[in-house]
Amino acid sequence: MKFSRCVLFCIAIAAINVSASAQVAPAATVSGLSLSAGGEGSMFQPDYAGAGVAQDSPFALYGMGAYLDARFTRWAQIEAEARWLHWHEYAGINENTYMIGPRIPIYTFRRFTPYGKVLFGWGSGSFLTGQATTLAYGGGVDYQLTSRFTLRAIDFEYQQFRVTPTIRPYGGSVGVSYRIF
Repeated sequence: MKFSRCVLFCIAIAAINVSASAQVAPAATVSGLSLSAGGEGSMFQPDYAGAGVAQDSPFALYGMGAYLDARFTRWAQIEAEARWLHWHEYAGINENTYMIGPRIPIYTFRRFTPYGKVLFGWGSGSFLTGQATTLAYGGGVDYQLTSRFTLRAIDFEYQQFRVTPTIRPYGGSVGVSYRIF
């Protein structure tokens, strides 16, 4: 009898705790629109070594980039980026990309936010005459340093340049962004 009273008492306390709320309304809210601008350093495998054949280059390309993240809601975000890869060229081969597309944060754990993205735009390079339509799939992890600064700890992209033959450069970037508003 004592045991069943104890069990009922524990269940009642647990039910009360589950239904109790510490606050009626959230203490703080985040505004709907946020805009961040950042810069990054990149290293990419260009997937082109010359002679009109898509093949791994013996050298990785290094360069700089800039990005802009617009956050409308938790799930509605857009990223625009430009990247110029002109250092450590093999046979004078370099690449530039200018892309925009959706960015989806997966989950925020403490200050870390992993995300995925799909970008569409165009790319150019010393081996192309003109510009090529470019599609990029990628993702990475952002780390919130302060309320204004965010470290882009790693950002990986796999790109497809729509040329003949199709080249598929891939690489990573590291950067820092500043939240404008």
